[in-house]
Amino acid sequence: MARLDTLPAPPAATPEPRRKGVPADPQKFAVDVRASRIDGRGAFAAEAMPARRKIGEIRGESVSVREARRRAKTMERIMIVEVSHTRAIDASGSTDPLRFTNHSCQPNAVLRIRQGRVEFYAMRDIAPGEEITVNYGETHHEGKLRCRCGAPGCVGAI
Repeated sequence: MARLDTLPAPPAATPEPRRKGVPADPQKFAVDVRASRIDGRGAFAAEAMPARRKIGEIRGESVSVREARRRAKTMERIMIVEVSHTRAIDASGSTDPLRFTNHSCQPNAVLRIRQGRVEFYAMRDIAPGEEITVNYGETHHEGKLRCRCGAPGCVGAI
């Protein structure tokens, strides 16, 4: 019988090397996209997400706010976030699953703009299978779009 100190060490798990020119994956936790009871498709936790942790980001085309507002008028599903008074991120062509995050009047996550990036953080523990939601806050809908979040105390409009 071999002694433990004479057995070869197991191979170390090496992280996949970062390739030059390829951006790092902005998702910190696994997120699935599927049908949502709130609206269309939604972003759902594919694993447990602890409170106060970054869930991930959405990336997209950087455009002027003027161009973003022009595009929003022609889109059925708007996936644009204004990141400053002059710039916006149009995520409609992105593959990031968090672009499908729906609004809720009682959200479990918060959207933060940090250095021009659109980041999502868990406000509380989020269970696997739970839809990830944020409060959109001020939107171009100006309170004219009916809210369908179904949360207790829903304000009824976005």
